[in-house]
Amino acid sequence: MKPTHARRTVLGLLILHYAHSYMDRVAIAGVAPLIRDEFGLGEVGLGAVFTAFAIGYGLFQVPWGWLADRMGARRILTLVVSFWSVFTTLTAAAWSATSLLVIRFLFGAGEAGGFPAATRAMSRWFPAAERGMAQGITHAGSRVGAAIALPLVVAISAATNWRIAFVAFGAMGFIWAGVWYAYYRDRPEDHPAVNEAELEILGDSPAWSEDGGPISVPWRAALSSSNMWLLCLMYAATVYTGWIYFSWFPTYLMETRGFSLLESGFYGSLPLWCGAIGNTIGGWATDRRVKSHGLRIGRRSVAIGGFGATVVCILIGAASTEPWIALAFLSLASGALQITVSVSWAVAIDVGGQFSGTVSAIMNSCGNLGGAISPLAFGVLAARTGSWQVPFFVAAGMCTLAGLCWLRIDPERPVVTPSAPSGFATTARE
Repeated sequence: MKPTHARRTVLGLLILHYAHSYMDRVAIAGVAPLIRDEFGLGEVGLGAVFTAFAIGYGLFQVPWGWLADRMGARRILTLVVSFWSVFTTLTAAAWSATSLLVIRFLFGAGEAGGFPAATRAMSRWFPAAERGMAQGITHAGSRVGAAIALPLVVAISAATNWRIAFVAFGAMGFIWAGVWYAYYRDRPEDHPAVNEAELEILGDSPAWSEDGGPISVPWRAALSSSNMWLLCLMYAATVYTGWIYFSWFPTYLMETRGFSLLESGFYGSLPLWCGAIGNTIGGWATDRRVKSHGLRIGRRSVAIGGFGATVVCILIGAASTEPWIALAFLSLASGALQITVSVSWAVAIDVGGQFSGTVSAIMNSCGNLGGAISPLAFGVLAARTGSWQVPFFVAAGMCTLAGLCWLRIDPERPVVTPSAPSGFATTARE
């Protein structure tokens, strides 16, 4: 009997999910100069708007990840995408800087559940040998969505006004949520399109307890694992750097490199296209290395190489006096950085197992504390030093720290031992 391929349809839906989430997330960066002028915001005020999203996004990661582990990705992803689509649409109704801050915070609180719940969905629908590529392709989809969003929102704004784009992006979310709920099942064995041959590929389900009910999350074990906190520190540095491209980069191209608004929207998407390629390469490379060198080397070598390349490209790009050289190397830095992202999320499944929703949520929550700091820190550093180079040099230092963390992160050491009882689980031996 030939295996069915329902997991590929699930992967396709998740790619669209990741793409849509980033379209909604970065659209505001493309029209940031217009919003800044309309609401009378300076660099620090605009950084605060970006940070409002990041704070909501960081604070609600763990609650949504816990709910995904308890209730399943089918219901939780439907809920969170619908929730944040409401506030994407409401962005168009902002009437003041304060209202925009509140809307962006609540939008971030909804988007917080998107990646942990999706990782939870992947933990059952993809075997270990396919997880790196699955994470790579889905995260590549997010960067493609972001890359499309920047020039699209600028074009819509030029033709009408910046508010219309947010209404359109919000509508996309409601459509996706309906399709997801209709197709996805938390257990592949419950899906009518899955046969026994495909179930053999997927292996035993880690998604539910033996009696078929939801699992209890062993918080004490997860939060006492050194592996967990190394992942958190590494990802905080990663997201800090990534947020430069999702917030300030188009404005940076206008203010310091002489690009127009339309050019900044177009060329500002170049790092995101590079990121999509980097995510795919990272997922492919880590799975290939895992097969030939084992899990530990297969994950570490790709991540460390990616961070090393990121640091070199940031330093060259930020220091260059030529706009096109700066654009090229800073875009390559984004691609190299995203090589590491697919590896990070694959490791969250490796060490999280049946608790991958919670583990990935903790990692992403700490990561987005870095994301919350980044836009505001960038604005403050640029304003206080009078140099747009300094924020990039700080980002290079963050990536150096992240690479050093990977020398100690161990993909073969579970955050929670599989045999531990719920609520009183212990960490694997250090």
